[in-house]
Amino acid sequence: MRPGRRLGVDVGAVRVGVALCDPEGLLATPVETVAAGDGDIARLAELVAEYEIVEAVVGLPRSLSGAEGPAAAKARVFAELLVGKIHPIPVRLVDERLTTVTATRGLRESGVRGRKSRAVVDQAAAVVILQNALDTERRSGRPPGTLAGLEQGPADAAGAPVKESE
Repeated sequence: MRPGRRLGVDVGAVRVGVALCDPEGLLATPVETVAAGDGDIARLAELVAEYEIVEAVVGLPRSLSGAEGPAAAKARVFAELLVGKIHPIPVRLVDERLTTVTATRGLRESGVRGRKSRAVVDQAAAVVILQNALDTERRSGRPPGTLAGLEQGPADAAGAPVKESE
């Protein structure tokens, strides 16, 4: 498992849920919900600097069949914009099928319902996205998902960007 804090991001039409993990990459926890739109990428860049993030993980919503629709396209664009703001920190796109369902169920089971759940479901979904990515890496020994942004350049075997020699 690669060390360092990672940022988990659940991109929604109205809100962006944010989570982060501990420096050992063991446990994801909620951080905040950011209003989608003007300033959302800038706020994430602030969080990257504040928490000394080594990698961002953006959920890529796919249908159960694996197909990508408009929400996946939006997540891809969001990830590209994030790459531009936090480069050279890598941004990974990871499959997030059923994360909102899982997060909503978990909130209900813990007694959070209605309007209260809407305020935190995006954070909970970001936690699920990030925790799944951490667990996948732990099991496989490889970084999860795929790198976003061609401008990130080459990556080493661990998925970290490498500087090209001159």
